Amino acid sequence: MPRRARIDAPGALHHVIARGMERREIFRDDADRRGFLERIERVLLETRTPCYAWALMPNHFHLLLETGKKPVGRVLQSALTGYALHFNRRHNRSGHLFQNRFKSVLCERESYLLELVRYIHLNPYRARLVFSLKSLDRYPWSGHSVLMGNREASFQATDEILGRFGKRWGQARLAYRAFVEEGATRGRRLELTGGGLVRSLGGWEAVAEARRSGERQAYDERILGSGDFVVRTLKEAEEREKEKSRLKRSGWTRERVLARAAEAAGLKPGDLSKPGRRAPQSLGRALACKWLISDLREKGQDAARLLGITKQAASAAVLRGAKEEARLGIRLESQGETRGRECYLTI
Repeated sequence: MPRRARIDAPGALHHVIARGMERREIFRDDADRRGFLERIERVLLETRTPCYAWALMPNHFHLLLETGKKPVGRVLQSALTGYALHFNRRHNRSGHLFQNRFKSVLCERESYLLELVRYIHLNPYRARLVFSLKSLDRYPWSGHSVLMGNREASFQATDEILGRFGKRWGQARLAYRAFVEEGATRGRRLELTGGGLVRSLGGWEAVAEARRSGERQAYDERILGSGDFVVRTLKEAEEREKEKSRLKRSGWTRERVLARAAEAAGLKPGDLSKPGRRAPQSLGRALACKWLISDLREKGQDAARLLGITKQAASAAVLRGAKEEARLGIRLESQGETRGRECYLTI
């Protein structure tokens, strides 16, 4: 059965899980863990992808991410590939390190953000990597110790989480710690590891009760959330794909997009790829990157090659292009209906 496309959107919350092949170890020592975190830190900061929780286990890891400038799948692809190559060289092995592609479940934010933070950070305690919550407070391979103020991780968005527990960090940490302790008594909470109807409703008993009452809920294995959230998310993804197809059917090729961006910046199409950082060139490139990567869903490396810039510069230009598009009141097409919320559907 072919794998289903990931659903992603700017601001979406994802619970990411990746396991080792045949459940074998992906971290053999602290040097592996440090190397992995360095790669994750670099890519999350470069792409402005917030991370709210994380935990490194011997044969898998958890991340709780919010989509930033790039889809989560693209953000993690290079980091995981690079780590796998480094791991194989360091430990004199060959072959795949991770089991298939990583699992990414799109989650309803307000219902699951804090629950997932707690669930992810309790993983080392439940797996008996530490034997007390006091030890977990200082465990270096989980974001819990960062929230408790016992270590630093520049890629972790601590303010967003602690701010939900209090205005002063000391008070907030105490409240957060009590929240985690209360969750430690609840068991494994397997419903938080995936999507679908059973997990979204909290178990088979809840599903049976819904069926007895005649309640019908939309569901999708890639999504953890209420039926309304599932319907809304799938509709946005469908609309985005329709818009992409419509633009291509309307004849919007890469060359035509570059010409449109150059025209908007008062340049000739060839000027966009010439060396220089003059304001018109910067504007034209930003618009071209936004329209190529965000609207037509071209690959960042292809857009970068067309414009004579790096892939990182092209990715960064997408956000600026969206801002310039709004500021100038222009878009790829000069007329037509207003596009809804941007949404990614990636393989």
